[in-house]
Amino acid sequence: MLRALLFFQIFYTVYELHFPFTSGLVGLNLVNLLFLATVFALMLRSAPDPAHGPALLRGGLLLFFCALTLAYVIAQMRWAKLGIDDNAYLKNAIFYPLLYFVYLHCKQDLKTTRWLIIFVLAVSVLAGVQAIRQGLDYGLGAYVETHRASGPFGTTFAMANRAGVYYAMFLPMFIALALMMRRQWRWRVAALAGIAVLAAAILFTYSRQSYAIALLAAALLFARRHVVLAALMAVVFVGLIDYLPESVTERVAETHQESRPGGDQYDVSTESRWKIWHGAMGMLQDNPQGIGLNRFQTQIGHYVPEYAGYDAHNFYVLTVCECGILGLLALGWLITRLFALAGRLRRSAGDDDEAHALATGFTVTVLSMVLGNLYGSPFLEGAVMGDFWILCGLMERYMRLKQVQREATGESATVATTAASAGAVRVTVVPLGQRRRTRAAPPRVNR
Repeated sequence: MLRALLFFQIFYTVYELHFPFTSGLVGLNLVNLLFLATVFALMLRSAPDPAHGPALLRGGLLLFFCALTLAYVIAQMRWAKLGIDDNAYLKNAIFYPLLYFVYLHCKQDLKTTRWLIIFVLAVSVLAGVQAIRQGLDYGLGAYVETHRASGPFGTTFAMANRAGVYYAMFLPMFIALALMMRRQWRWRVAALAGIAVLAAAILFTYSRQSYAIALLAAALLFARRHVVLAALMAVVFVGLIDYLPESVTERVAETHQESRPGGDQYDVSTESRWKIWHGAMGMLQDNPQGIGLNRFQTQIGHYVPEYAGYDAHNFYVLTVCECGILGLLALGWLITRLFALAGRLRRSAGDDDEAHALATGFTVTVLSMVLGNLYGSPFLEGAVMGDFWILCGLMERYMRLKQVQREATGESATVATTAASAGAVRVTVVPLGQRRRTRAAPPRVNR
């Protein structure tokens, strides 16, 4: 039962917007109920956990939760209350990172933990297939703003950027497996298939930031494998540009345009972000302690009237405006702990190809997540980030179980070596059912 809950939570966290379900209780949905059921099942399981220990992200997450709670209090004290919207916003902001703790302490063995990691990646491929289907249904003609695939993350093109960030986050895991799983060709073939699906899904989201993140991630991983391989990849990519769909090249080309008088200009989407960020700095100057949680959209109109009600389109700008300087520092510490976790994974991988590939891919996945919040703000979006937090918990658990396995193997080898080096007793193995033949010792003669 516990395993079924763990696997289903991974799937439904991504597909909660695609298959909505209300429990009838205000602020409580199926994802929350699955979480509670999983925690209850873990409490009932009394078996000791070999991977038990303090969570590496605990301090960073608790500090970030404190910053969010303080911003919630500021919002309730200073501005008109939004009632249940504020409560739900705070609940969702804290809830999805808690999945990290659940999967870190899920009490599963190494084999099941490995399959849970594989299932996280498989769900990302399934979501990518859905985006490809949407893109093909729209067609490959000229670029149309409303014809952007959003996968399972929404019913309109408005969520396409966040879908692109999700696909770009998990793409490095597949690239690392394809490059570094040298002894397991079946997994490498599966990883290549995952790369093809996620790359196509990113193309159909028409998210320019996701294009950049995916290319940077691929370049870093290819360079990690071999510099010449990275250079070869760049040459191949340049050669394939002419074969991309017209809508993709048109989408990229519209970012930087030439104005009629001969000067340079940027598209409306890019310029709007710069104006919003400039207004956000004025908001921060007036409210260095933070304007309050879930208040950016209600207040940005006072600083940039033409963009009243807009999102910050940058989670770091959103955090510093709503949670203040202390909130941004808390977020920075959490990101630092994420990279520390990735570094611990790489150091503990040793000569294990699988562990090395997963650790390297996870490191670039963390980097992709950080970059994905520079041009958007999906950090608190549960459908986009839920499986990321699950992957964090599973990777840390995987590292601990691998360490336990190595220690057990080392102890067995030590015992065997000690017994062999004693040399005082010679052991002869006699096949079952045979009688051991002994030769009488010659009589001792006293001279």
